Amino acid sequence: MKHNNVIPNGHFRKHWQNYVKTWFNQPARKTRRRIARQKKAIKIFPRPTAGPLRPIVHCQTLKYNMKVRAGKGFSLEELKAAGIAKKLAPTVGISVDHRRRNSSLEGFQTNVQRLKTYKAKLVVFPRRARKVKAGDSSPEELASATQVTDTFLPIVSEKPTVELVKVSEDMKSFKAYDKLRLERTNKRHAGVRAKRAAEAEKEEKK
Repeated sequence: MKHNNVIPNGHFRKHWQNYVKTWFNQPARKTRRRIARQKKAIKIFPRPTAGPLRPIVHCQTLKYNMKVRAGKGFSLEELKAAGIAKKLAPTVGISVDHRRRNSSLEGFQTNVQRLKTYKAKLVVFPRRARKVKAGDSSPEELASATQVTDTFLPIVSEKPTVELVKVSEDMKSFKAYDKLRLERTNKRHAGVRAKRAAEAEKEEKK
């Protein structure tokens, strides 16, 4: 063999089949999940399939606090303002979080309005068909009621609006850099100029 080459010694017996993960059960699992969802919907009828109503809350930390998401449950103050008893709320599909506190008026008002909207659309079935109690819906509403299979009162984040303005001649002639430099200079010399003005005033009084 000529030249100073590497002696071929290929490492090919690596048992690669031990390190490969297959996913052949994916289609069957998809079917199983769909059937489970259908069974659950039948079991909890006439309640919404998405679960109980959740409040709108802001995400944590400075990085994400401009975004909104679904919270754990409505605070006791929100329920009181909406006129819903805290023990009645879980029985009519409203999640309650007794530990939550309202830190902003806007969030409080948003969730109170959310509860009022839900309350207006709510259809309460009687526990016994022949024994109707106070607070239960009328027979006409019960007959027309359907199960909500999609997300109820979805949380939508509002996009900020942009106001378009025509560029005027004053805007075109304005020199932003020059203005910044001037204001920077004024700030730097403010103390010296004030001192000079005070001294000049003293001299005039003499």
